[in-house]
This record gives sequence, C-alpha cells and structure tokens, in this order.
Amino acid sequence: MGPGRGTNSVNLRQYNERSLLQRLRRAGEASKADLARWAQLTNTAAGSIVQALEESGLIEGAGRRHEGQRGQPAGLYRINPQGAYGVGVRLDRTSIETVLIDLGGRILAREVHDQLLPQPDEALALVQADVARVLAELSPVQRRRLAGVGLAQPYNLGSWLRQLDLEADFRIWDEVDFAQRLAEAVDLPVFKENDGNAAAIAELFFGVGRKENDFLYVYLGAALGAGVVVGGESLRGHSGNAADLGLMPVPASALPSTPVPDGGKWDILLSRASLNALTRHLRHHGTPVVGHPQLEALVAAGRPEVGEWLDDCVDALVPAVRATLAVLDLPAVVIDCDIDAGLIDTLIARTDQGLRAIAPESRQVPRLLRGSFGTDAGAIGAASLPMFFSFSPRADVLRGHSTARVPALRHRESFHA
Repeated sequence: MGPGRGTNSVNLRQYNERSLLQRLRRAGEASKADLARWAQLTNTAAGSIVQALEESGLIEGAGRRHEGQRGQPAGLYRINPQGAYGVGVRLDRTSIETVLIDLGGRILAREVHDQLLPQPDEALALVQADVARVLAELSPVQRRRLAGVGLAQPYNLGSWLRQLDLEADFRIWDEVDFAQRLAEAVDLPVFKENDGNAAAIAELFFGVGRKENDFLYVYLGAALGAGVVVGGESLRGHSGNAADLGLMPVPASALPSTPVPDGGKWDILLSRASLNALTRHLRHHGTPVVGHPQLEALVAAGRPEVGEWLDDCVDALVPAVRATLAVLDLPAVVIDCDIDAGLIDTLIARTDQGLRAIAPESRQVPRLLRGSFGTDAGAIGAASLPMFFSFSPRADVLRGHSTARVPALRHRESFHA
C-alpha cells in the first residue's frame, strides 16, 4: 500500500456513505439500485454501504416497490429520524434559544430567553442549564446518538449597535471564545458558525437544499443574516463572513427614523433591511413594540408605518441582491424572516418585482423561494451544524479533513458514517 492510499480509501468510503445519505434525504425514499445509479457506484458497493448505514441506525427500511413487470419487489430505504440528534444554541443580541432536533429536522425540545444578551459568564450558565434540560428528553440509548452541539451567533456582536438601535455594550463578546467555554461546560463537541451561514446550512440540509444545489439565502431577523450555497456546499469565505449581505453598502435611508450614517451618503443594508429597523420606525411614530409577537401583530394589522419601512427595505435589498448575483451567478434566492403575518410572501413578491425591473440584458431573474423554517431558522440552523459536519458529503472529506471548519473540542465517533 502506497503512502496515504489507506487514508484516501477511508475518505472515499466516508464520502460515498454521506453521498448516499444526502440522496436519501433528497428523495425521501429509494432502493439500492436508485442509490447506486445516482451516486455512480456499482450495485455491490452501494449495497455494502446501505447495509452498513442500516446497521448503524442512520437509515431504515421503508417497504418495497415493484420495478417493472418481473423480479422481486425492490426494498426501499429512508433516513431514520432517530438515527442522530443535535443540540442547537442560537445567540443574538436580543435573545438566547436552545433546541434539540432529530435527524429529520424535527424540534423535540426548546428553551428560550427573550432578553438582551447578558455578559458571557451569565449567558454560559443559562445555556449550560438549557442544554441539560433539552438533553433530558433523550434516553441513555438516544444520548449515544448525539452528534454534538451547534452554536450560531453573529460575528462582531459589539458592532453596528447604532444601526440596530440598541443601547448596550457587547464588546466583551468579541474577545470571548464562547464555543470553547461551552464545550468545556457541557463536555460535548461544539460546532460554531455565524448565524447567517448556520441558517443557510439548515436550508441546505433539511429544506430547499433537497432540490437546490446553488442559492443565496437571506434572513430578516433582528439584523440581516445571509449565506450562500454553491455546489451543495456552504460557502464561508476567508473569515467565515461570505455573503455578509447586511454589510452591503447602500444609499442612506429616506425614513426619518433611520440614523444619519457617519459618511452621510452611504449606509449598510442592515440599517434598512432588518426587523430592528422596522421596530425603530414604529417607535419613532409613537408605537411601542416589545418582542416579536407584538411586532407580528402590528404587521398583521397593516399599519402604515410597516408599509413605509417595507418600501425602504425593498429599495435597498433589491440592488444588494442583484449585486450579489452578479458576482456569484446563482439561480435561486431563498427569503425567510423571524416573523410572518404575510410579511415573507410580501417580501418575496416585492423583491421579485424589483429584480425584474432592474434585470440587466442577457441575465435572467432568479427564482425566489420561501424559506422552510421561519422563526425557527436560527435555532434549527444551529442544531443542523453537528448533523451537517457529521453526515454531509463535503469536499473536504475527500481531502482528509472531515472536521475542517469545525472547532469541535472533543471529537467523538458515535456513528458509522
């Protein structure tokens, strides 16, 4: 055996296992012959992998179907939702949320704190207790199938507070490795991503990524999160901030509620396209807003201030999306939001209209798709991280870096794949 050949063989086997899992997630159910054809493997190789995945509990039988007029009916397989579990911790400037999900993406338990992000020590105590509470939902056997903890948080938490209309000091968070501290506190591997990338990974793993390999993901929350999926992989960039759409330069807002930017003429997109911007505009007109339920009720009521903000938001969002597509050449844009009451569909329709109005010659307008998770996107995104890094056929698996991009403090192989 030549140098490195054994390692390469193991990596290829792992990549093929994960490819078949991805195919099953996308198809819902499939036979061994289906999987062999889709993954371009021999029937023998695909059968061996299917058997190993079934023995490990990651997939399960799903009945049989007849393929043609002759022969035995083919056995069908599907992802076993109980094959793995992930915990997700979503931190942002105004809330902390912890969830437990299964391999099917279903939320099994949730803990939420709607409050300004406290100091790291206090936040760690809250999250450690929340992780213990959600894990109490699992039996000892199920605990052995825990893939780890995902941590999703905005990078640079101490920045852009004026644009987000927040009177707080989060600068200490930029000096703390919360993932490291959390891993030590809960004694589990922790997988960290920024919140935009994490939500895009949830779409890739559990949502529209079952059909789409390339898309821009845009999420309107307290700030503006975004991510890019290219060739079925999350694009991170040099510092993990690829597709940081919230920092796209845009002209200053015409709304009287928006602070005048330091430069006078140019601002950043999250000043205009975020739920904090909407909340700020409502408060400017004398309407108190406390929490997302009240904000959603005001959207449902059709308040004129909501329409004013929406005009300003879309006017900034459309050219920012168009510029991103000019660089990345993506066929689809997924839009989601932390509240709804018709807001998501309106955003999609208005953004589509705006993109059509400025479509350059010889370039098509992307397909605009509704996100899969709404208010749960951030939490499911966080919980998706251990699943994604454990079971997705990312290219770095072939390069022998199966935990690349993952600050997993204590790696534990609990599964075959």
